[in-house]
This record gives sequence, structure tokens and C-alpha cells, in this order.
Amino acid sequence: MAAIVLTRNMQLAKHHGTGVIGVLCLRSYSAAAAPPDADAPRPLKTTNVAAMKRGTGGRSSFNGIVATVFGATGFVGRYVCNKLGKSGTQMILPYRGDESDVIRLKVCGDLGQVLFHFYNLEDPRSIRDAVKHSNVVINLVGRDYETKNFKFKDVNVNGAARLASICRDSGVERFIHLSALNAEANPKAHCISGGSQWLKSKYEGELQVRDAFPNATIIRPADIYGSEDRFLRYYAHIWRRQFRSMPLWHNGELTVKQPVFVSDVAQAIVNAAKDPDSAGRIYQAVGPKRYQLSELVDWFHRLMRKDQKRWGYQRYDMRWDPTFKLKARLTSLICPGAPVGGLHLDRIEREAITDKVLPGVPTLEDLGVQLTTMEEQVPWELRPYRAALYYDAELGEFEAASPPKTIEAREELRLFA
Repeated sequence: MAAIVLTRNMQLAKHHGTGVIGVLCLRSYSAAAAPPDADAPRPLKTTNVAAMKRGTGGRSSFNGIVATVFGATGFVGRYVCNKLGKSGTQMILPYRGDESDVIRLKVCGDLGQVLFHFYNLEDPRSIRDAVKHSNVVINLVGRDYETKNFKFKDVNVNGAARLASICRDSGVERFIHLSALNAEANPKAHCISGGSQWLKSKYEGELQVRDAFPNATIIRPADIYGSEDRFLRYYAHIWRRQFRSMPLWHNGELTVKQPVFVSDVAQAIVNAAKDPDSAGRIYQAVGPKRYQLSELVDWFHRLMRKDQKRWGYQRYDMRWDPTFKLKARLTSLICPGAPVGGLHLDRIEREAITDKVLPGVPTLEDLGVQLTTMEEQVPWELRPYRAALYYDAELGEFEAASPPKTIEAREELRLFA
């Protein structure tokens, strides 16, 4: 079968009254012939000049990817857009709120490379208009807590399925979906009956996405930390504590976490968009080390200069404190749109679940990501939450916070034996 191959560069000729036209010299060759060498012409996916790579690479170039990023204004979305723009990606950023929420992302890419499109997750026509020019679609839309307008199923299941189905019908080449670690059909219950409905909806969303778009790439992140996150700042918030005490399920000693840095997750998504071998695969986005939740929370308070010696911090088992669950229920009733400090019952349930990393399932390192350790990043993230923030730390009156202890595989086996 013959294929069209470009054999010469575009030649520009200026004609009187006709402007500038490009002259393309084309020839055909047999597909059954021997593969060409490095200097030979390469097959083209398209003859559309606007879709061809150009430039030397970087922000002011075009790498051939036109990406629609749903959820671009969210926590992970901002990092993804920044990394896409640095590599010369044309971006279409759908948004559903006010234009001022998304306008700051204009500087992620070069002039004319970032476009905005108003959409509604329940409006197929607006979604179709947002993806019809793209070859890569990234779904970062998620609902961490339920509101009167959007339940978990509306966003994490139906919304994800709608996006994947429309992308398939529109001829999108790659679909990347952000799910969650520990997602399963019937999560084990800890603090609330029935287990985490959020994790259950994430699992159902995965099934719907794979059914509608079989070659979709699915990223399953653990707890993600970084600037403006809902992990570090959740435990640093005054509403998460009971006065100066921290209630944790089983005192936090029967829960093991493996948090991941948001920039690493964003880089993995960008790498997956560029790697055709990642199509149809599932990746676990976890950090390089595992910690007991009790050790992490103690370390956070040491970094914030809110330890037991100077500040009176202590942990206790939330199972014996019914007032804390009552506090979470009242928070959801009084603040249904955005719970204070991110405190709600499903969040408390999820923090009691140990991160399960399945053997044989690839991780971010398989996408070429060099993982960031918490010891490198977290002290900077929690700096604004320190007690005596404006006190001169160079006087040496505050002890340096000791790093958290990691938990080895054998210790973890004994812990859950």
C-alpha cells in the first residue's frame, strides 16, 4: 500500500497577486519495502501543516500535541498545564466557573498556545466542542466531597464515562484519567459503615472509562502533597485538631501511607501523553517511601514547632471520642459547599486506609519520573504554619525537626499480622 512521504522541505514562492504558497514535493513508496534509515523520509500521520511539530523544543515551539485538560483549575491541573506549556503543547482548558478562575493559566504557554472554553460536565455538546481539535485529553475532574449539586457518582462515574465516550467518538488518540489508589468495589469500613463511597465511585469510574475508551491510561495516585494541597494542610488546619490534640484512627499506628509529590504526578501525566506505550495501562502514583500515619503527623507538628514539649501536642485514638465524628457531621451540615478544613466523614474514613501497592503494576518510575522524597519538600510546604513564624530562627533556640522514620516491609507485615 502506498504512503505519502515528505521528501523535501517546504519551498516558498512569491507570486504576483496570489501571496505566498507552499510547494510540496511528494513521492510514494511501497510499505512492504525495507524500513528507511535515519536520514530517509519518515511517514506522516497527517498532511496538515498546522499539526506538524515545529521549533527547536521548549515553550516557544510546538511539540505536535494539542491537549484538552479537564479540571485544569484544580490542584493537580495547574501543575500539569505548567509542564505541558513548557514543552510546547497547545492547550484547550475547559472551565465551568468564572473566567477569573482560569485566566491565570494563560501564562503557562506561549502566546496563542492556551485557549479557554466554557463547558458543563453534563452538557455533551460543550464537551464535544472542547475535544474536537485535540489528540490528547486529560481528565483531572474529581469531587473530594459531595455537594447538593454534584454527588460522587455524578462526577467520578458518570462524568468520567461521558468524557471518555465523547473522546472516543471524536477520534481522540489518547485519553488519560486520574483515579485513586486503594479504589475498589467494596472498600473495607473503618470509621463509617459501608466504607468510603469516594473510593467506590473512583473504582466504578475506572470501569466506565475502560469500557468507553479501552486504550485509556489510568493514573492511581496516593495522597498528593504540594502547594495548596489537601493533605499537609488538612493536618495543619486548626479544625482537624481537638484543641491541641490530634485524633487518629487507632492512634495512627495501624495505617501506612506512601504520599507522592504533586509535581511528580504531573510529570508522569505529561510523560504518558508523549509515550505511546503507556496507552491502555494502569500506573500507581506513589512516593518513594512508606510511613506510619502517626509518624507523619508527629513530624508535621515538629516542623510547625508545635511539639509536645513547647506546644502541648498529643495524639489519641479517635475511636473513644464520639465528639470528633459529631464535629465532622456538623461541619458538613453547616458548610455543605466546602467543609471547613476539608473535614468530612469520608475524608476521615480514607485517612484510616493503608496504601496498597499492587505487585506487577507499573509505577511512576516506569514513566521515567525521578521521585521526590517528603524530607526534601515538606519542610518548605509547612513553613507558613510554624508557630513563632516571624521569630529569628538563626538564633538556634528551636531544635531542628528530626525526620520521620520509614517502615520496612517486614515491620509492616508484623504490624498487620
